[in-house]
Amino acid sequence: MHSTNRIEPKFSIITVTYNAGKVLEETLQSVANQTYRQVEYILVDGGSKDNTLSIAEKYRSHIHQLISEPDKGLYDAMNKGIRLATGDYLCFLNAGDEFHDNETLQRIVHTLKHTELPDVIYGETAIVDEEGHFLHMRRLSAPEKLDCKSFKQGMLVCHQAFLPRRELAVKHPYDLQYRFSADFDWCIRIMKEAKCLHNTRLTLIDYLNEGM
Repeated sequence: MHSTNRIEPKFSIITVTYNAGKVLEETLQSVANQTYRQVEYILVDGGSKDNTLSIAEKYRSHIHQLISEPDKGLYDAMNKGIRLATGDYLCFLNAGDEFHDNETLQRIVHTLKHTELPDVIYGETAIVDEEGHFLHMRRLSAPEKLDCKSFKQGMLVCHQAFLPRRELAVKHPYDLQYRFSADFDWCIRIMKEAKCLHNTRLTLIDYLNEGM
């Protein structure tokens, strides 16, 4: 049932991979199984030498853009994803991570009450093991109201559960001089400019208990 005044934004889901064959399939399935249909999926691969691309091929009908070429690392690949995206919002879903359930994007949209889209959508993150079993909620939890000063206590919203408007992300690409904290810096720069940050109060992401 679609109500006449519900806004239905398009989400650009971006997964960056390099030799991610062991963990990629769950992520691809998670995107393919979303009940919400206003989605484009972008896979940016760094020229994997394992079976990453053959796994991606199985889900090719769900992948709108796939590039595989050498890059200057994770954040360079993410910037490529930003440039390829055409959606209203970006979501960086790492290989091994999944949406919390098949209805996650639909649930996000149901929390959007206004006719105008917020600048940033955010929510909570659950930590899961390799079998996808829940371990615990992320140690830092999302604040009721998020702003650019919130991250003084650390990265309160997981990068994957932070969905900015595409225009803001295009304006503020990842700064490649930060090897490990470019996502932290990116979120802060986007929040400085964001006027409306929307707390979904939902668990959005199941985060695999490892990673860089």
